[in-house]
Amino acid sequence: MTDLGEVEKAAAERPTLLVTLTGTDRPGLTSAVLSTLATRGLEVIDAEQVVLRGRLVLGVLLSAPRDHQDVKDELKALARVLDVEISVKKGVGDNEPRRKGRSQVTVIGHPLSAAGLAAVAGRIADTGANIDRISRMARYPVTAMEIAVSGVEPEALRTVLAQEGVRQGLDIAVQDGGLYRRAKRLIVMDVDSTLVQGEVIEMLAAHAGRLAEVAAVTEKAMRGELDFADSLRHRVAALEGLPATALDEVYAAIELAPGARTLVRTLKRLGYQFAIVSGGFSQITDRLAGELGIDYAKANELEIVDGTLTGRVVGEIVDRAGKAAALRQFAERSGTPLSQTVAIGDGANDLDMLAVAGLGVAFNAKPVVRAAADTHLSVPYLDTILYLLGISREEVEAADADNPA
Repeated sequence: MTDLGEVEKAAAERPTLLVTLTGTDRPGLTSAVLSTLATRGLEVIDAEQVVLRGRLVLGVLLSAPRDHQDVKDELKALARVLDVEISVKKGVGDNEPRRKGRSQVTVIGHPLSAAGLAAVAGRIADTGANIDRISRMARYPVTAMEIAVSGVEPEALRTVLAQEGVRQGLDIAVQDGGLYRRAKRLIVMDVDSTLVQGEVIEMLAAHAGRLAEVAAVTEKAMRGELDFADSLRHRVAALEGLPATALDEVYAAIELAPGARTLVRTLKRLGYQFAIVSGGFSQITDRLAGELGIDYAKANELEIVDGTLTGRVVGEIVDRAGKAAALRQFAERSGTPLSQTVAIGDGANDLDMLAVAGLGVAFNAKPVVRAAADTHLSVPYLDTILYLLGISREEVEAADADNPA
């Protein structure tokens, strides 16, 4: 039996040829190069190709023959015929794996300046890491780039790039580049100021004529300055006597966050499950879940007697700890490991939920939440979450075109 170590050593020591083509992209270039190489009986070890604004870059790593000059001459002749540039470089080594410490860095700008991207690349280099690949995830309404990095652990890279993101006004997410990044299968979202714009309790308070009072308490609670359960009781008490029909009027006036339907629609196509958990009210969230096809929902229940709000909630309050508990329940019911969950929220009562999830995303969040979350987004588009999961806008648009609503 051949020793595996000897096989790896032999592969690392065998001679190779790296063939690189650059030129104006058009059909047949890749085929022409490979057909020329095919006549030599060479083994393809690795290949990469990218087209950027009509320019093709093709790289092919091959086993090298004893005399590679004939191959080099033939490819140079082909380059003249095709009006492209082809280089041939002899080396040693098989398809070496990336260095340890693999990260996926997502950079989102509105806009994304050359100076900003240069600063990000510079900070990556400062850590001793290497950029292996850059690809565009979206061109509008934001510009999003995905950068594959190797050579440093994600946590160390996250700290450096978080600081640079603040300086450059960019959203930067750093995730482990391993297999499980593609396996997040349960999305758990906050509702107020996340899935929907604004705060439902403030909309109800406006109907009761007590908006300013309730909004002030909400702001303090979301910043973590007040106990959420106490603040909720105080705000709900302000709704006493409000007709239950106000709930219908508020629901009709709700506006989803931009990109919310796209996010849900796209990930449902891929088999993801969705949950919403809210410090708001089930009379609203249950209807949202039904409308959007969301699998699980949990929120507080307003007490209604004889068609009128009593100013109290029924049962246990869904607070900061309650949201984290709900995420765990949803994960168990859906058969999803916690490491494969994503939580999205904006307020202090979302902190425990964001910490429990495999990926916690602070969405247009208060400073205390941005500081604690795995990553944060400061653009108003909820579907930018897709770019963190490795899904590009082009893929979304193609799926929508193939499956029009």
